[in-house]
Amino acid sequence: MPKIEHTDYYSHILGKSLKVEVTGHFGYPIIMFPTSKGQYTQNHDFHLNGSIDWFVDQGKVKLFNIETIDEISLYNKSVSPEERIRRYDLYVQFLIQEFIPYIQKIHQTHRVAVAGASFGGYHAANFAFRFPDVVSHLFCLSGAFTIRDFMDGFESDKVYFNCPREFVKNDEAWKYKHMHIVLSTSDQDICLAQTKEMAVILAQKGINHWYDEQKWINHDWPLWRMVFPIFIGRFF
Repeated sequence: MPKIEHTDYYSHILGKSLKVEVTGHFGYPIIMFPTSKGQYTQNHDFHLNGSIDWFVDQGKVKLFNIETIDEISLYNKSVSPEERIRRYDLYVQFLIQEFIPYIQKIHQTHRVAVAGASFGGYHAANFAFRFPDVVSHLFCLSGAFTIRDFMDGFESDKVYFNCPREFVKNDEAWKYKHMHIVLSTSDQDICLAQTKEMAVILAQKGINHWYDEQKWINHDWPLWRMVFPIFIGRFF
């Protein structure tokens, strides 16, 4: 069984501590996000982490499951859309300005991998496409690529720059040339259409990616546990 450690990371940007579950002794760092409003232990609890135990045990990868602030940001209907996106963007700034530099330092690496399923896939994809220079691998399992549904029609630059299906179309393709991009879905996945759309956007820009569509399986943990080790095995 891999070594599992629970720790806190204090964010000056957010003014609070975020919980982190660290799985493994050493290996390439993978930042992992939970699904909508999920606990930071969710990927462990639903055995997504366990699906790649072999790679963790072999020291090929090390998992950092980071807490999100979904409940007080995008999913918080008690504040305005402007405040929701302001809070979410602070979380993204925490990742790029505080958490990623910490991982870079302890692992002596410039780039990290990011992964997540469902809304965790959104978190991973949004971060990877916004900050491609620090991301080597994106594993987006049944993910989303827009947050317009949370914005009640509110428009701003912050909204635009957190919707990969919009800003990637207008970005320069060379920024993503080094990145290994995996977009995973299934024929019965609620995220099938938007995953296909994102794959088309990448293809039209000449950005290499792996679009994987499984059959006869729904948008749920059995799908993600099935495909995740395949993708990790390809690259690690």
